Formats: sequence, structure tokens, C-alpha cells
Amino acid sequence: MPHPRKLGPWTATALVVGNIIGAGIFMLPRELTPYGWTAVLGWILTVAGALCLAWMFAQLFTHLPTAGGVHGFMRLGVGPQAAFIGSWGYLVSVFAANATLAISGVEYLSRLVPGGLAPDHRLALALLSLVAVLSANLIGRGGEVQLGTTIIKLVPLVLVIGVGALLLLATAGDPLAATAPAPLQPWTVLPAMSLTLYAMTGIESAVVPADAVEDAPRIVPRATMVGTALSGAIGILATCLVILLLPNAAGSDAPLADFVAGSAGGRAGDLVALCAVVSCIGCLNGYVLVGGELMATMATQGMLPAPLARRNGWGAPALPQLIGAAITAVLIVAAYTATSAFAFAALITAATNITLYLLCLLASLRFLRDGRLPRSISLLIAIAGATTFSLLALVGAGAEALGWGAALIALGWPLYRLATRTGSV
Repeated sequence: MPHPRKLGPWTATALVVGNIIGAGIFMLPRELTPYGWTAVLGWILTVAGALCLAWMFAQLFTHLPTAGGVHGFMRLGVGPQAAFIGSWGYLVSVFAANATLAISGVEYLSRLVPGGLAPDHRLALALLSLVAVLSANLIGRGGEVQLGTTIIKLVPLVLVIGVGALLLLATAGDPLAATAPAPLQPWTVLPAMSLTLYAMTGIESAVVPADAVEDAPRIVPRATMVGTALSGAIGILATCLVILLLPNAAGSDAPLADFVAGSAGGRAGDLVALCAVVSCIGCLNGYVLVGGELMATMATQGMLPAPLARRNGWGAPALPQLIGAAITAVLIVAAYTATSAFAFAALITAATNITLYLLCLLASLRFLRDGRLPRSISLLIAIAGATTFSLLALVGAGAEALGWGAALIALGWPLYRLATRTGSV
């Protein structure tokens, strides 16, 4: 049986950073600008919650390195049926995230085309980008694509942060007087948190495919914490500067590019747009890799039919990746019929991802009780903070996103029943 190429420390960290820094950071200013200062508060709370979750995942893997990643943690801690719900919910979040990534990449690409792209052309290109990254993963090249695209995507974010800092330093008096961002409104922080949570999904990206990481007990926890901290810092700086300093970001298809173009010229804005396209494709690549590995792991453990565990000649779980791409394609088509394609898919991603987080938190509590996790002050604080954050973000996702998420999770139950009835393992 062929084995997939192992991810080293750089590619594992790139997987975390690359999966967190995707469409969210490049597209969120458009969705968050109406919130003004409330969006800043939402970001701070989200990054704090994300770091709590990252520490929990790092400790889980440090003390239970042979459990089988996040699915194994849930299976040991909350039982096989709940573990299936959490893992399938995570898969749904991956499928939905991939839809947002394909959509966002095309939105930025449209900025580079004179006159923009017609809706039908945007849909076709979004589907084509999905096919391209699927092809790379089917031949075992997902890790190399991830490392290269992660390096490229950091270029425009550093440029945005630099331009924003110069604007703040160069403006006399109140630097925000001209843009007048909306004041802080605490009662609207929950929907803002749910959107920013989408921009921080991917925390678990090194833990999910742990079997594909070399020297996993050492590399996975480190990649999880470093990747989350770096992504959170970049996310807050890049998006909040645009939210506060670009008053018309809500009407922009490419807000970061328009922000840079307004201060550094059109060519600089085009560079940001081009890098944003690469960023979205890189993140799409990472989630195709992660989703395929998780589905194969679930099949190996008897949670999905056995054929899903098979790998092709390059060591890639081909059938899971093909199924994930098909579901993503359906969501892309559905999203383009919604008022805001990005927000629609982003909220579904957040709602379903939280299912995994909450079940891992329940598993952590059991491991604390039976001694498989140490009762350290840092871990107890992290679990308390992550639980509060996850519950608030779940409420903020809204009824529509929760309904879509529940329906998509329910679709996986027949596969679980088939696998357990026939004894796939």
C-alpha cells in the first residue's frame, strides 16, 4: 500500500498558516466594515478563543499522539457516534470553506480583468480552480503547493499592514476622522465573531492529517501554536486597518487590493489582487488535502465505508478527495444564488466547524478527569476560554447557517450506518 508524502516542520506550519490565511482575511473587510469598531472587538475575542483552542489541540496531541488526530480524540473521549458527527461536521466545514475559497479567488481575479467577469464566468472559473487543486492532490503534490502558496500569500498582507501603518503615521490629528467607522456596539459582536471565526478556521490543520506528518509528536503541537499565533496577528492587523481606514470597503469585491491601490497606486493594488488569488488557491489546496486525509482516517477506523480508505499510486486518498470536490461544487453553485455568496458559505463553515471544537472540548474534559491530560492551570484556562468562545460563535452564526449545517451533517449519517452495519474495518 503506498503512503502519502510526509509533511515536515515547514510544510506542517504552512498547512496551518495556509489554511487559516485564506479567503477570510482577503474578503472579510467587505463583510465587517458595517460593524466598525465592533469588528475589532470581534477579532480580538476570536483570536483569543483560537489560541485557547490551539493550546487544547497541542496538549491533546502531546499527551495522546497515537489517538488518531482529532477524530481519535473524539472517539476516545465522547464515543464513536459523537466522533462521527464531529468529524463529518468538520468535513462539511471543509467543503463549505472550499466553496468560499474558490469564490473569493475569482472575485479578486475579476478585479484584474478589464470590465470584470460576468456571473456565469465567475461560476465557471470557481469550479475550474477546484478541479485544478484536486488534480494536484490526486498526484501527491498538495504539500509542495501549500508551502509555495503560503509564502506568496504573506506578501500582500505585509504590504497592507505597511500601507496602513504609514497612513496612520502620516495623518495629522485623528487618523480615523475622515472614515468615521461605526462605533462600538457590543450587542452586535456575536455575528462579527462568527465571521471572524471563519477567518481563523484551520487551527486543527496539522492535527487532522497527523499520520501524514513526520515526527508528529514534536512537529504537530509546535506547528499548531506557531501557525495560529502568526495567523491571528496578521489577520487582526490586515483586516482591521482596512475596516477602519477604507470607508467604502463594504462595496468592494477586492477590499485589500483597493486599499493598497488607493495609497500606493493601481499596480500595487493589482499585485495584492494577484497574490490574493494565489492565496485562495493555496488554501483551497490545503483543505482538499486535509478533508481527504480525514475521510480516509474515518474509513480506516470503520466510520465510513472501507473503499474510502484506499489510496492511489501516489499515496493520495483519491475517492474521498473526489467526493469532497463534488460536494464543494454543489455549494459553489448554491452560493452564487445567494445575496452574498461569501457570507453564505463562510457562516456554514463556522457553524459546522464549531461542532468539532465543542466535541473535542468535551473529550478534553473527560481526559482531564481520568488523568490522560494534566490538570495544568494553562490548559484549564484554555478549555474554559475555548468553550465560551465556541458557544458564543455558534449562536452568532444564525439560524440559516445552523440549518444548512445540520442538514449537511445529517447527510453523512447513512454512510456511518452502512460502514458500521457491514463492519468496514
